Amino acid sequence: MNAVNPRRWQALIVLAAAQFMVIMDTSIIGVALPDMQRDLGFSAGGLQWVFNAYVIAFGGLLLLGGRLSDLFGARKVFTTGWIILVAGSVVAAVADTAWVEILGRGVQGVGGALIAPASMTLLMMLFGHNPRELGKAMALYGAAAPAGGTAGVFLGGVITEYLSWPWVFIVYVPIGLATLAAVPALLPSVQGRRGSVDVLGAVSVTGGIALAVYAIVRAPEQGWTSVATVLEFAGALALLALFLVVQRTVREPLMPLAVWRTPGLATANLAMALLGAAWIPMWYFLNLYLQQVLGYGAFPSGAALLPMTVAIMIFMIGITARLLGRFGAKPLIVVGLAVMAVGVGGLAFARPDGVFAVDVLPASLIAAVGMSLAYIPAMMSAMSGAGPQESGLASGIVNTTYQIGSAIGLAAMTAIATSRPVEPGDLAGLTDGFQGAFVGAGTVAVVGAVLTLLLMRGPRRSDEESQERETARV
Repeated sequence: MNAVNPRRWQALIVLAAAQFMVIMDTSIIGVALPDMQRDLGFSAGGLQWVFNAYVIAFGGLLLLGGRLSDLFGARKVFTTGWIILVAGSVVAAVADTAWVEILGRGVQGVGGALIAPASMTLLMMLFGHNPRELGKAMALYGAAAPAGGTAGVFLGGVITEYLSWPWVFIVYVPIGLATLAAVPALLPSVQGRRGSVDVLGAVSVTGGIALAVYAIVRAPEQGWTSVATVLEFAGALALLALFLVVQRTVREPLMPLAVWRTPGLATANLAMALLGAAWIPMWYFLNLYLQQVLGYGAFPSGAALLPMTVAIMIFMIGITARLLGRFGAKPLIVVGLAVMAVGVGGLAFARPDGVFAVDVLPASLIAAVGMSLAYIPAMMSAMSGAGPQESGLASGIVNTTYQIGSAIGLAAMTAIATSRPVEPGDLAGLTDGFQGAFVGAGTVAVVGAVLTLLLMRGPRRSDEESQERETARV
């Protein structure tokens, strides 16, 4: 048994900060997009790739990142990921054309795809010796992801308003260098294991996921039944089918299919996908409602979402971990998704002449509470049954699931919101579209709650009694 690391809580700060920054990278650019469009010459349709280049690279390569973490050691992969993320940030910051900007964002996504699963493996190494400490550590680590996504909007607003858009990327350089400096002293040197990289599997699954996300993003513009969209989806399905064939035939597959026999893995990943498919569209369209309907600028729009961040941090750190120990994962996931549905559905009543304190604040806080209740239990359910050697793989799967669910949900809700043409300045028309997106996202959350209730197995009674005894000792 490995000795307990006396600096494990300091190490957790590094890991949580890394998770915060990786997820924040998907949202910090939101309020800076108009300035980037003006300076770099993006078309109205091409501007979305500042966001999507990161998400596609990040979501498409997470499985490979998990595999590399297991094979070469989590600390080495974590370090490599930060070097790549910093390099991509520099490219994105100095970009003077749209294509260079997209390239930089894609490189950032590659770095994030290495950092996220390596962080989870290191966390399990640091705290796996004590279930109570592991629960607390997971609460802190888990809070970093949604908080990073929400805080990115606020920080992006501050930076864009008072500096300029390149600084939303420059900020990653000193943080990355500080993280790299802290790695040798705080993070354990995890020994990799012998094996090989399933190159064909990595190419097919990454290509399949990337092409699927590309098809979903492009479908509202091309048409869901257009020849181009059908061919893109067919290509994605062919690549994913090839991936499954490869996994059944190679000696050391990227994702051994037997991992899906892990108790709770499939249903927890389904819950994570639907959680992302409800949460990310809500955040996206809430930001648009604040700016395009209520007329908020970059800084006020980011500040308006700050209460959500505070609510997420309070619940995830102070409440969710205790509830998880007392009631188990399934009830919290079901209740969390149901509460989120209420909050997201409440935003569907937002008015063209709305007021933040009435039309936004109450519903957004309810949605944040729902997210806080469901996220950590779903993540832990997906990870808890995996053995130590599969922790990187399990982390890659659950993070991929969340990202792909987010992309699919955002594409679908965008199609709903833009189903009817809206003239410039038509606030009522814009609000109608956003309301449709909120209804759709709320429906996804309801479906997630129902499916989790029906499909997820609860713990055995002996496990519940053991869990209650552990909670009583805390």
